[in-house]
Amino acid sequence: MNIEAIKIACSTCNLRELCMPMGLSNDDLDRIDELVTIRRRIKRGEFLYQNGDPFSSLYAIRTGFFKTCVTTEDGRDQVTGFQMAGEITGLDGIVSDFHSCDSVALEDAEICVMPFDKIEYLSREVKALQHHVHRIMSKEIVREHGVMLLLGSMRAEERLAAFLLNLVKRLHARGFSRSELVLRMTREEIGSYLGLKLETVSRTFSKFADDGVIAVKQRNIQILDPDALNLIVNSQSCA
Repeated sequence: MNIEAIKIACSTCNLRELCMPMGLSNDDLDRIDELVTIRRRIKRGEFLYQNGDPFSSLYAIRTGFFKTCVTTEDGRDQVTGFQMAGEITGLDGIVSDFHSCDSVALEDAEICVMPFDKIEYLSREVKALQHHVHRIMSKEIVREHGVMLLLGSMRAEERLAAFLLNLVKRLHARGFSRSELVLRMTREEIGSYLGLKLETVSRTFSKFADDGVIAVKQRNIQILDPDALNLIVNSQSCA
């Protein structure tokens, strides 16, 4: 793992609006710049942290994609989430001071290290930061609730449609197209996250393509009919 101990200024980062609070005074921005002093480069396939590692920091993803996963009793990797640039990862370690999952880079990535003791200290002085941390935690709870709903009550088509819509929405917030995306994860990893077998994921992708909802070329996905995807997801509540 290549670690660069260099100063990173949050106030000048083009992802600040995504992972830092808005509307801060110049003094508050200067204080928040104290949070990040190290940037790490993580190669594809390397761990950012592993299950059981001591928790000390949260990580703002600057570039790249990550997956979080846990190992099941029978030795399989169960994917629990995908994280991208502008998002914060490492929250799983707060509750017990140890990480409860693995975080693995799906492509070469860069992250900013934010020591949690600094976050706690600054949160007492910069209320906007405290509110932002609470908001991030709340979003994680909502995300986990959404995944439980996804796995508990949706059919395969609904799960994959919801996944694609969520992914393209998050990417669009980062300046990417609202209709085209490149999947950084494999279909097997998508299946693990959605609780579907690889064959089911591939068959559902093919069905969406045959129906003219998406166009698929290896990992490149073009959403041709977003309304149709929304109808697939919303059909569950209308059933």
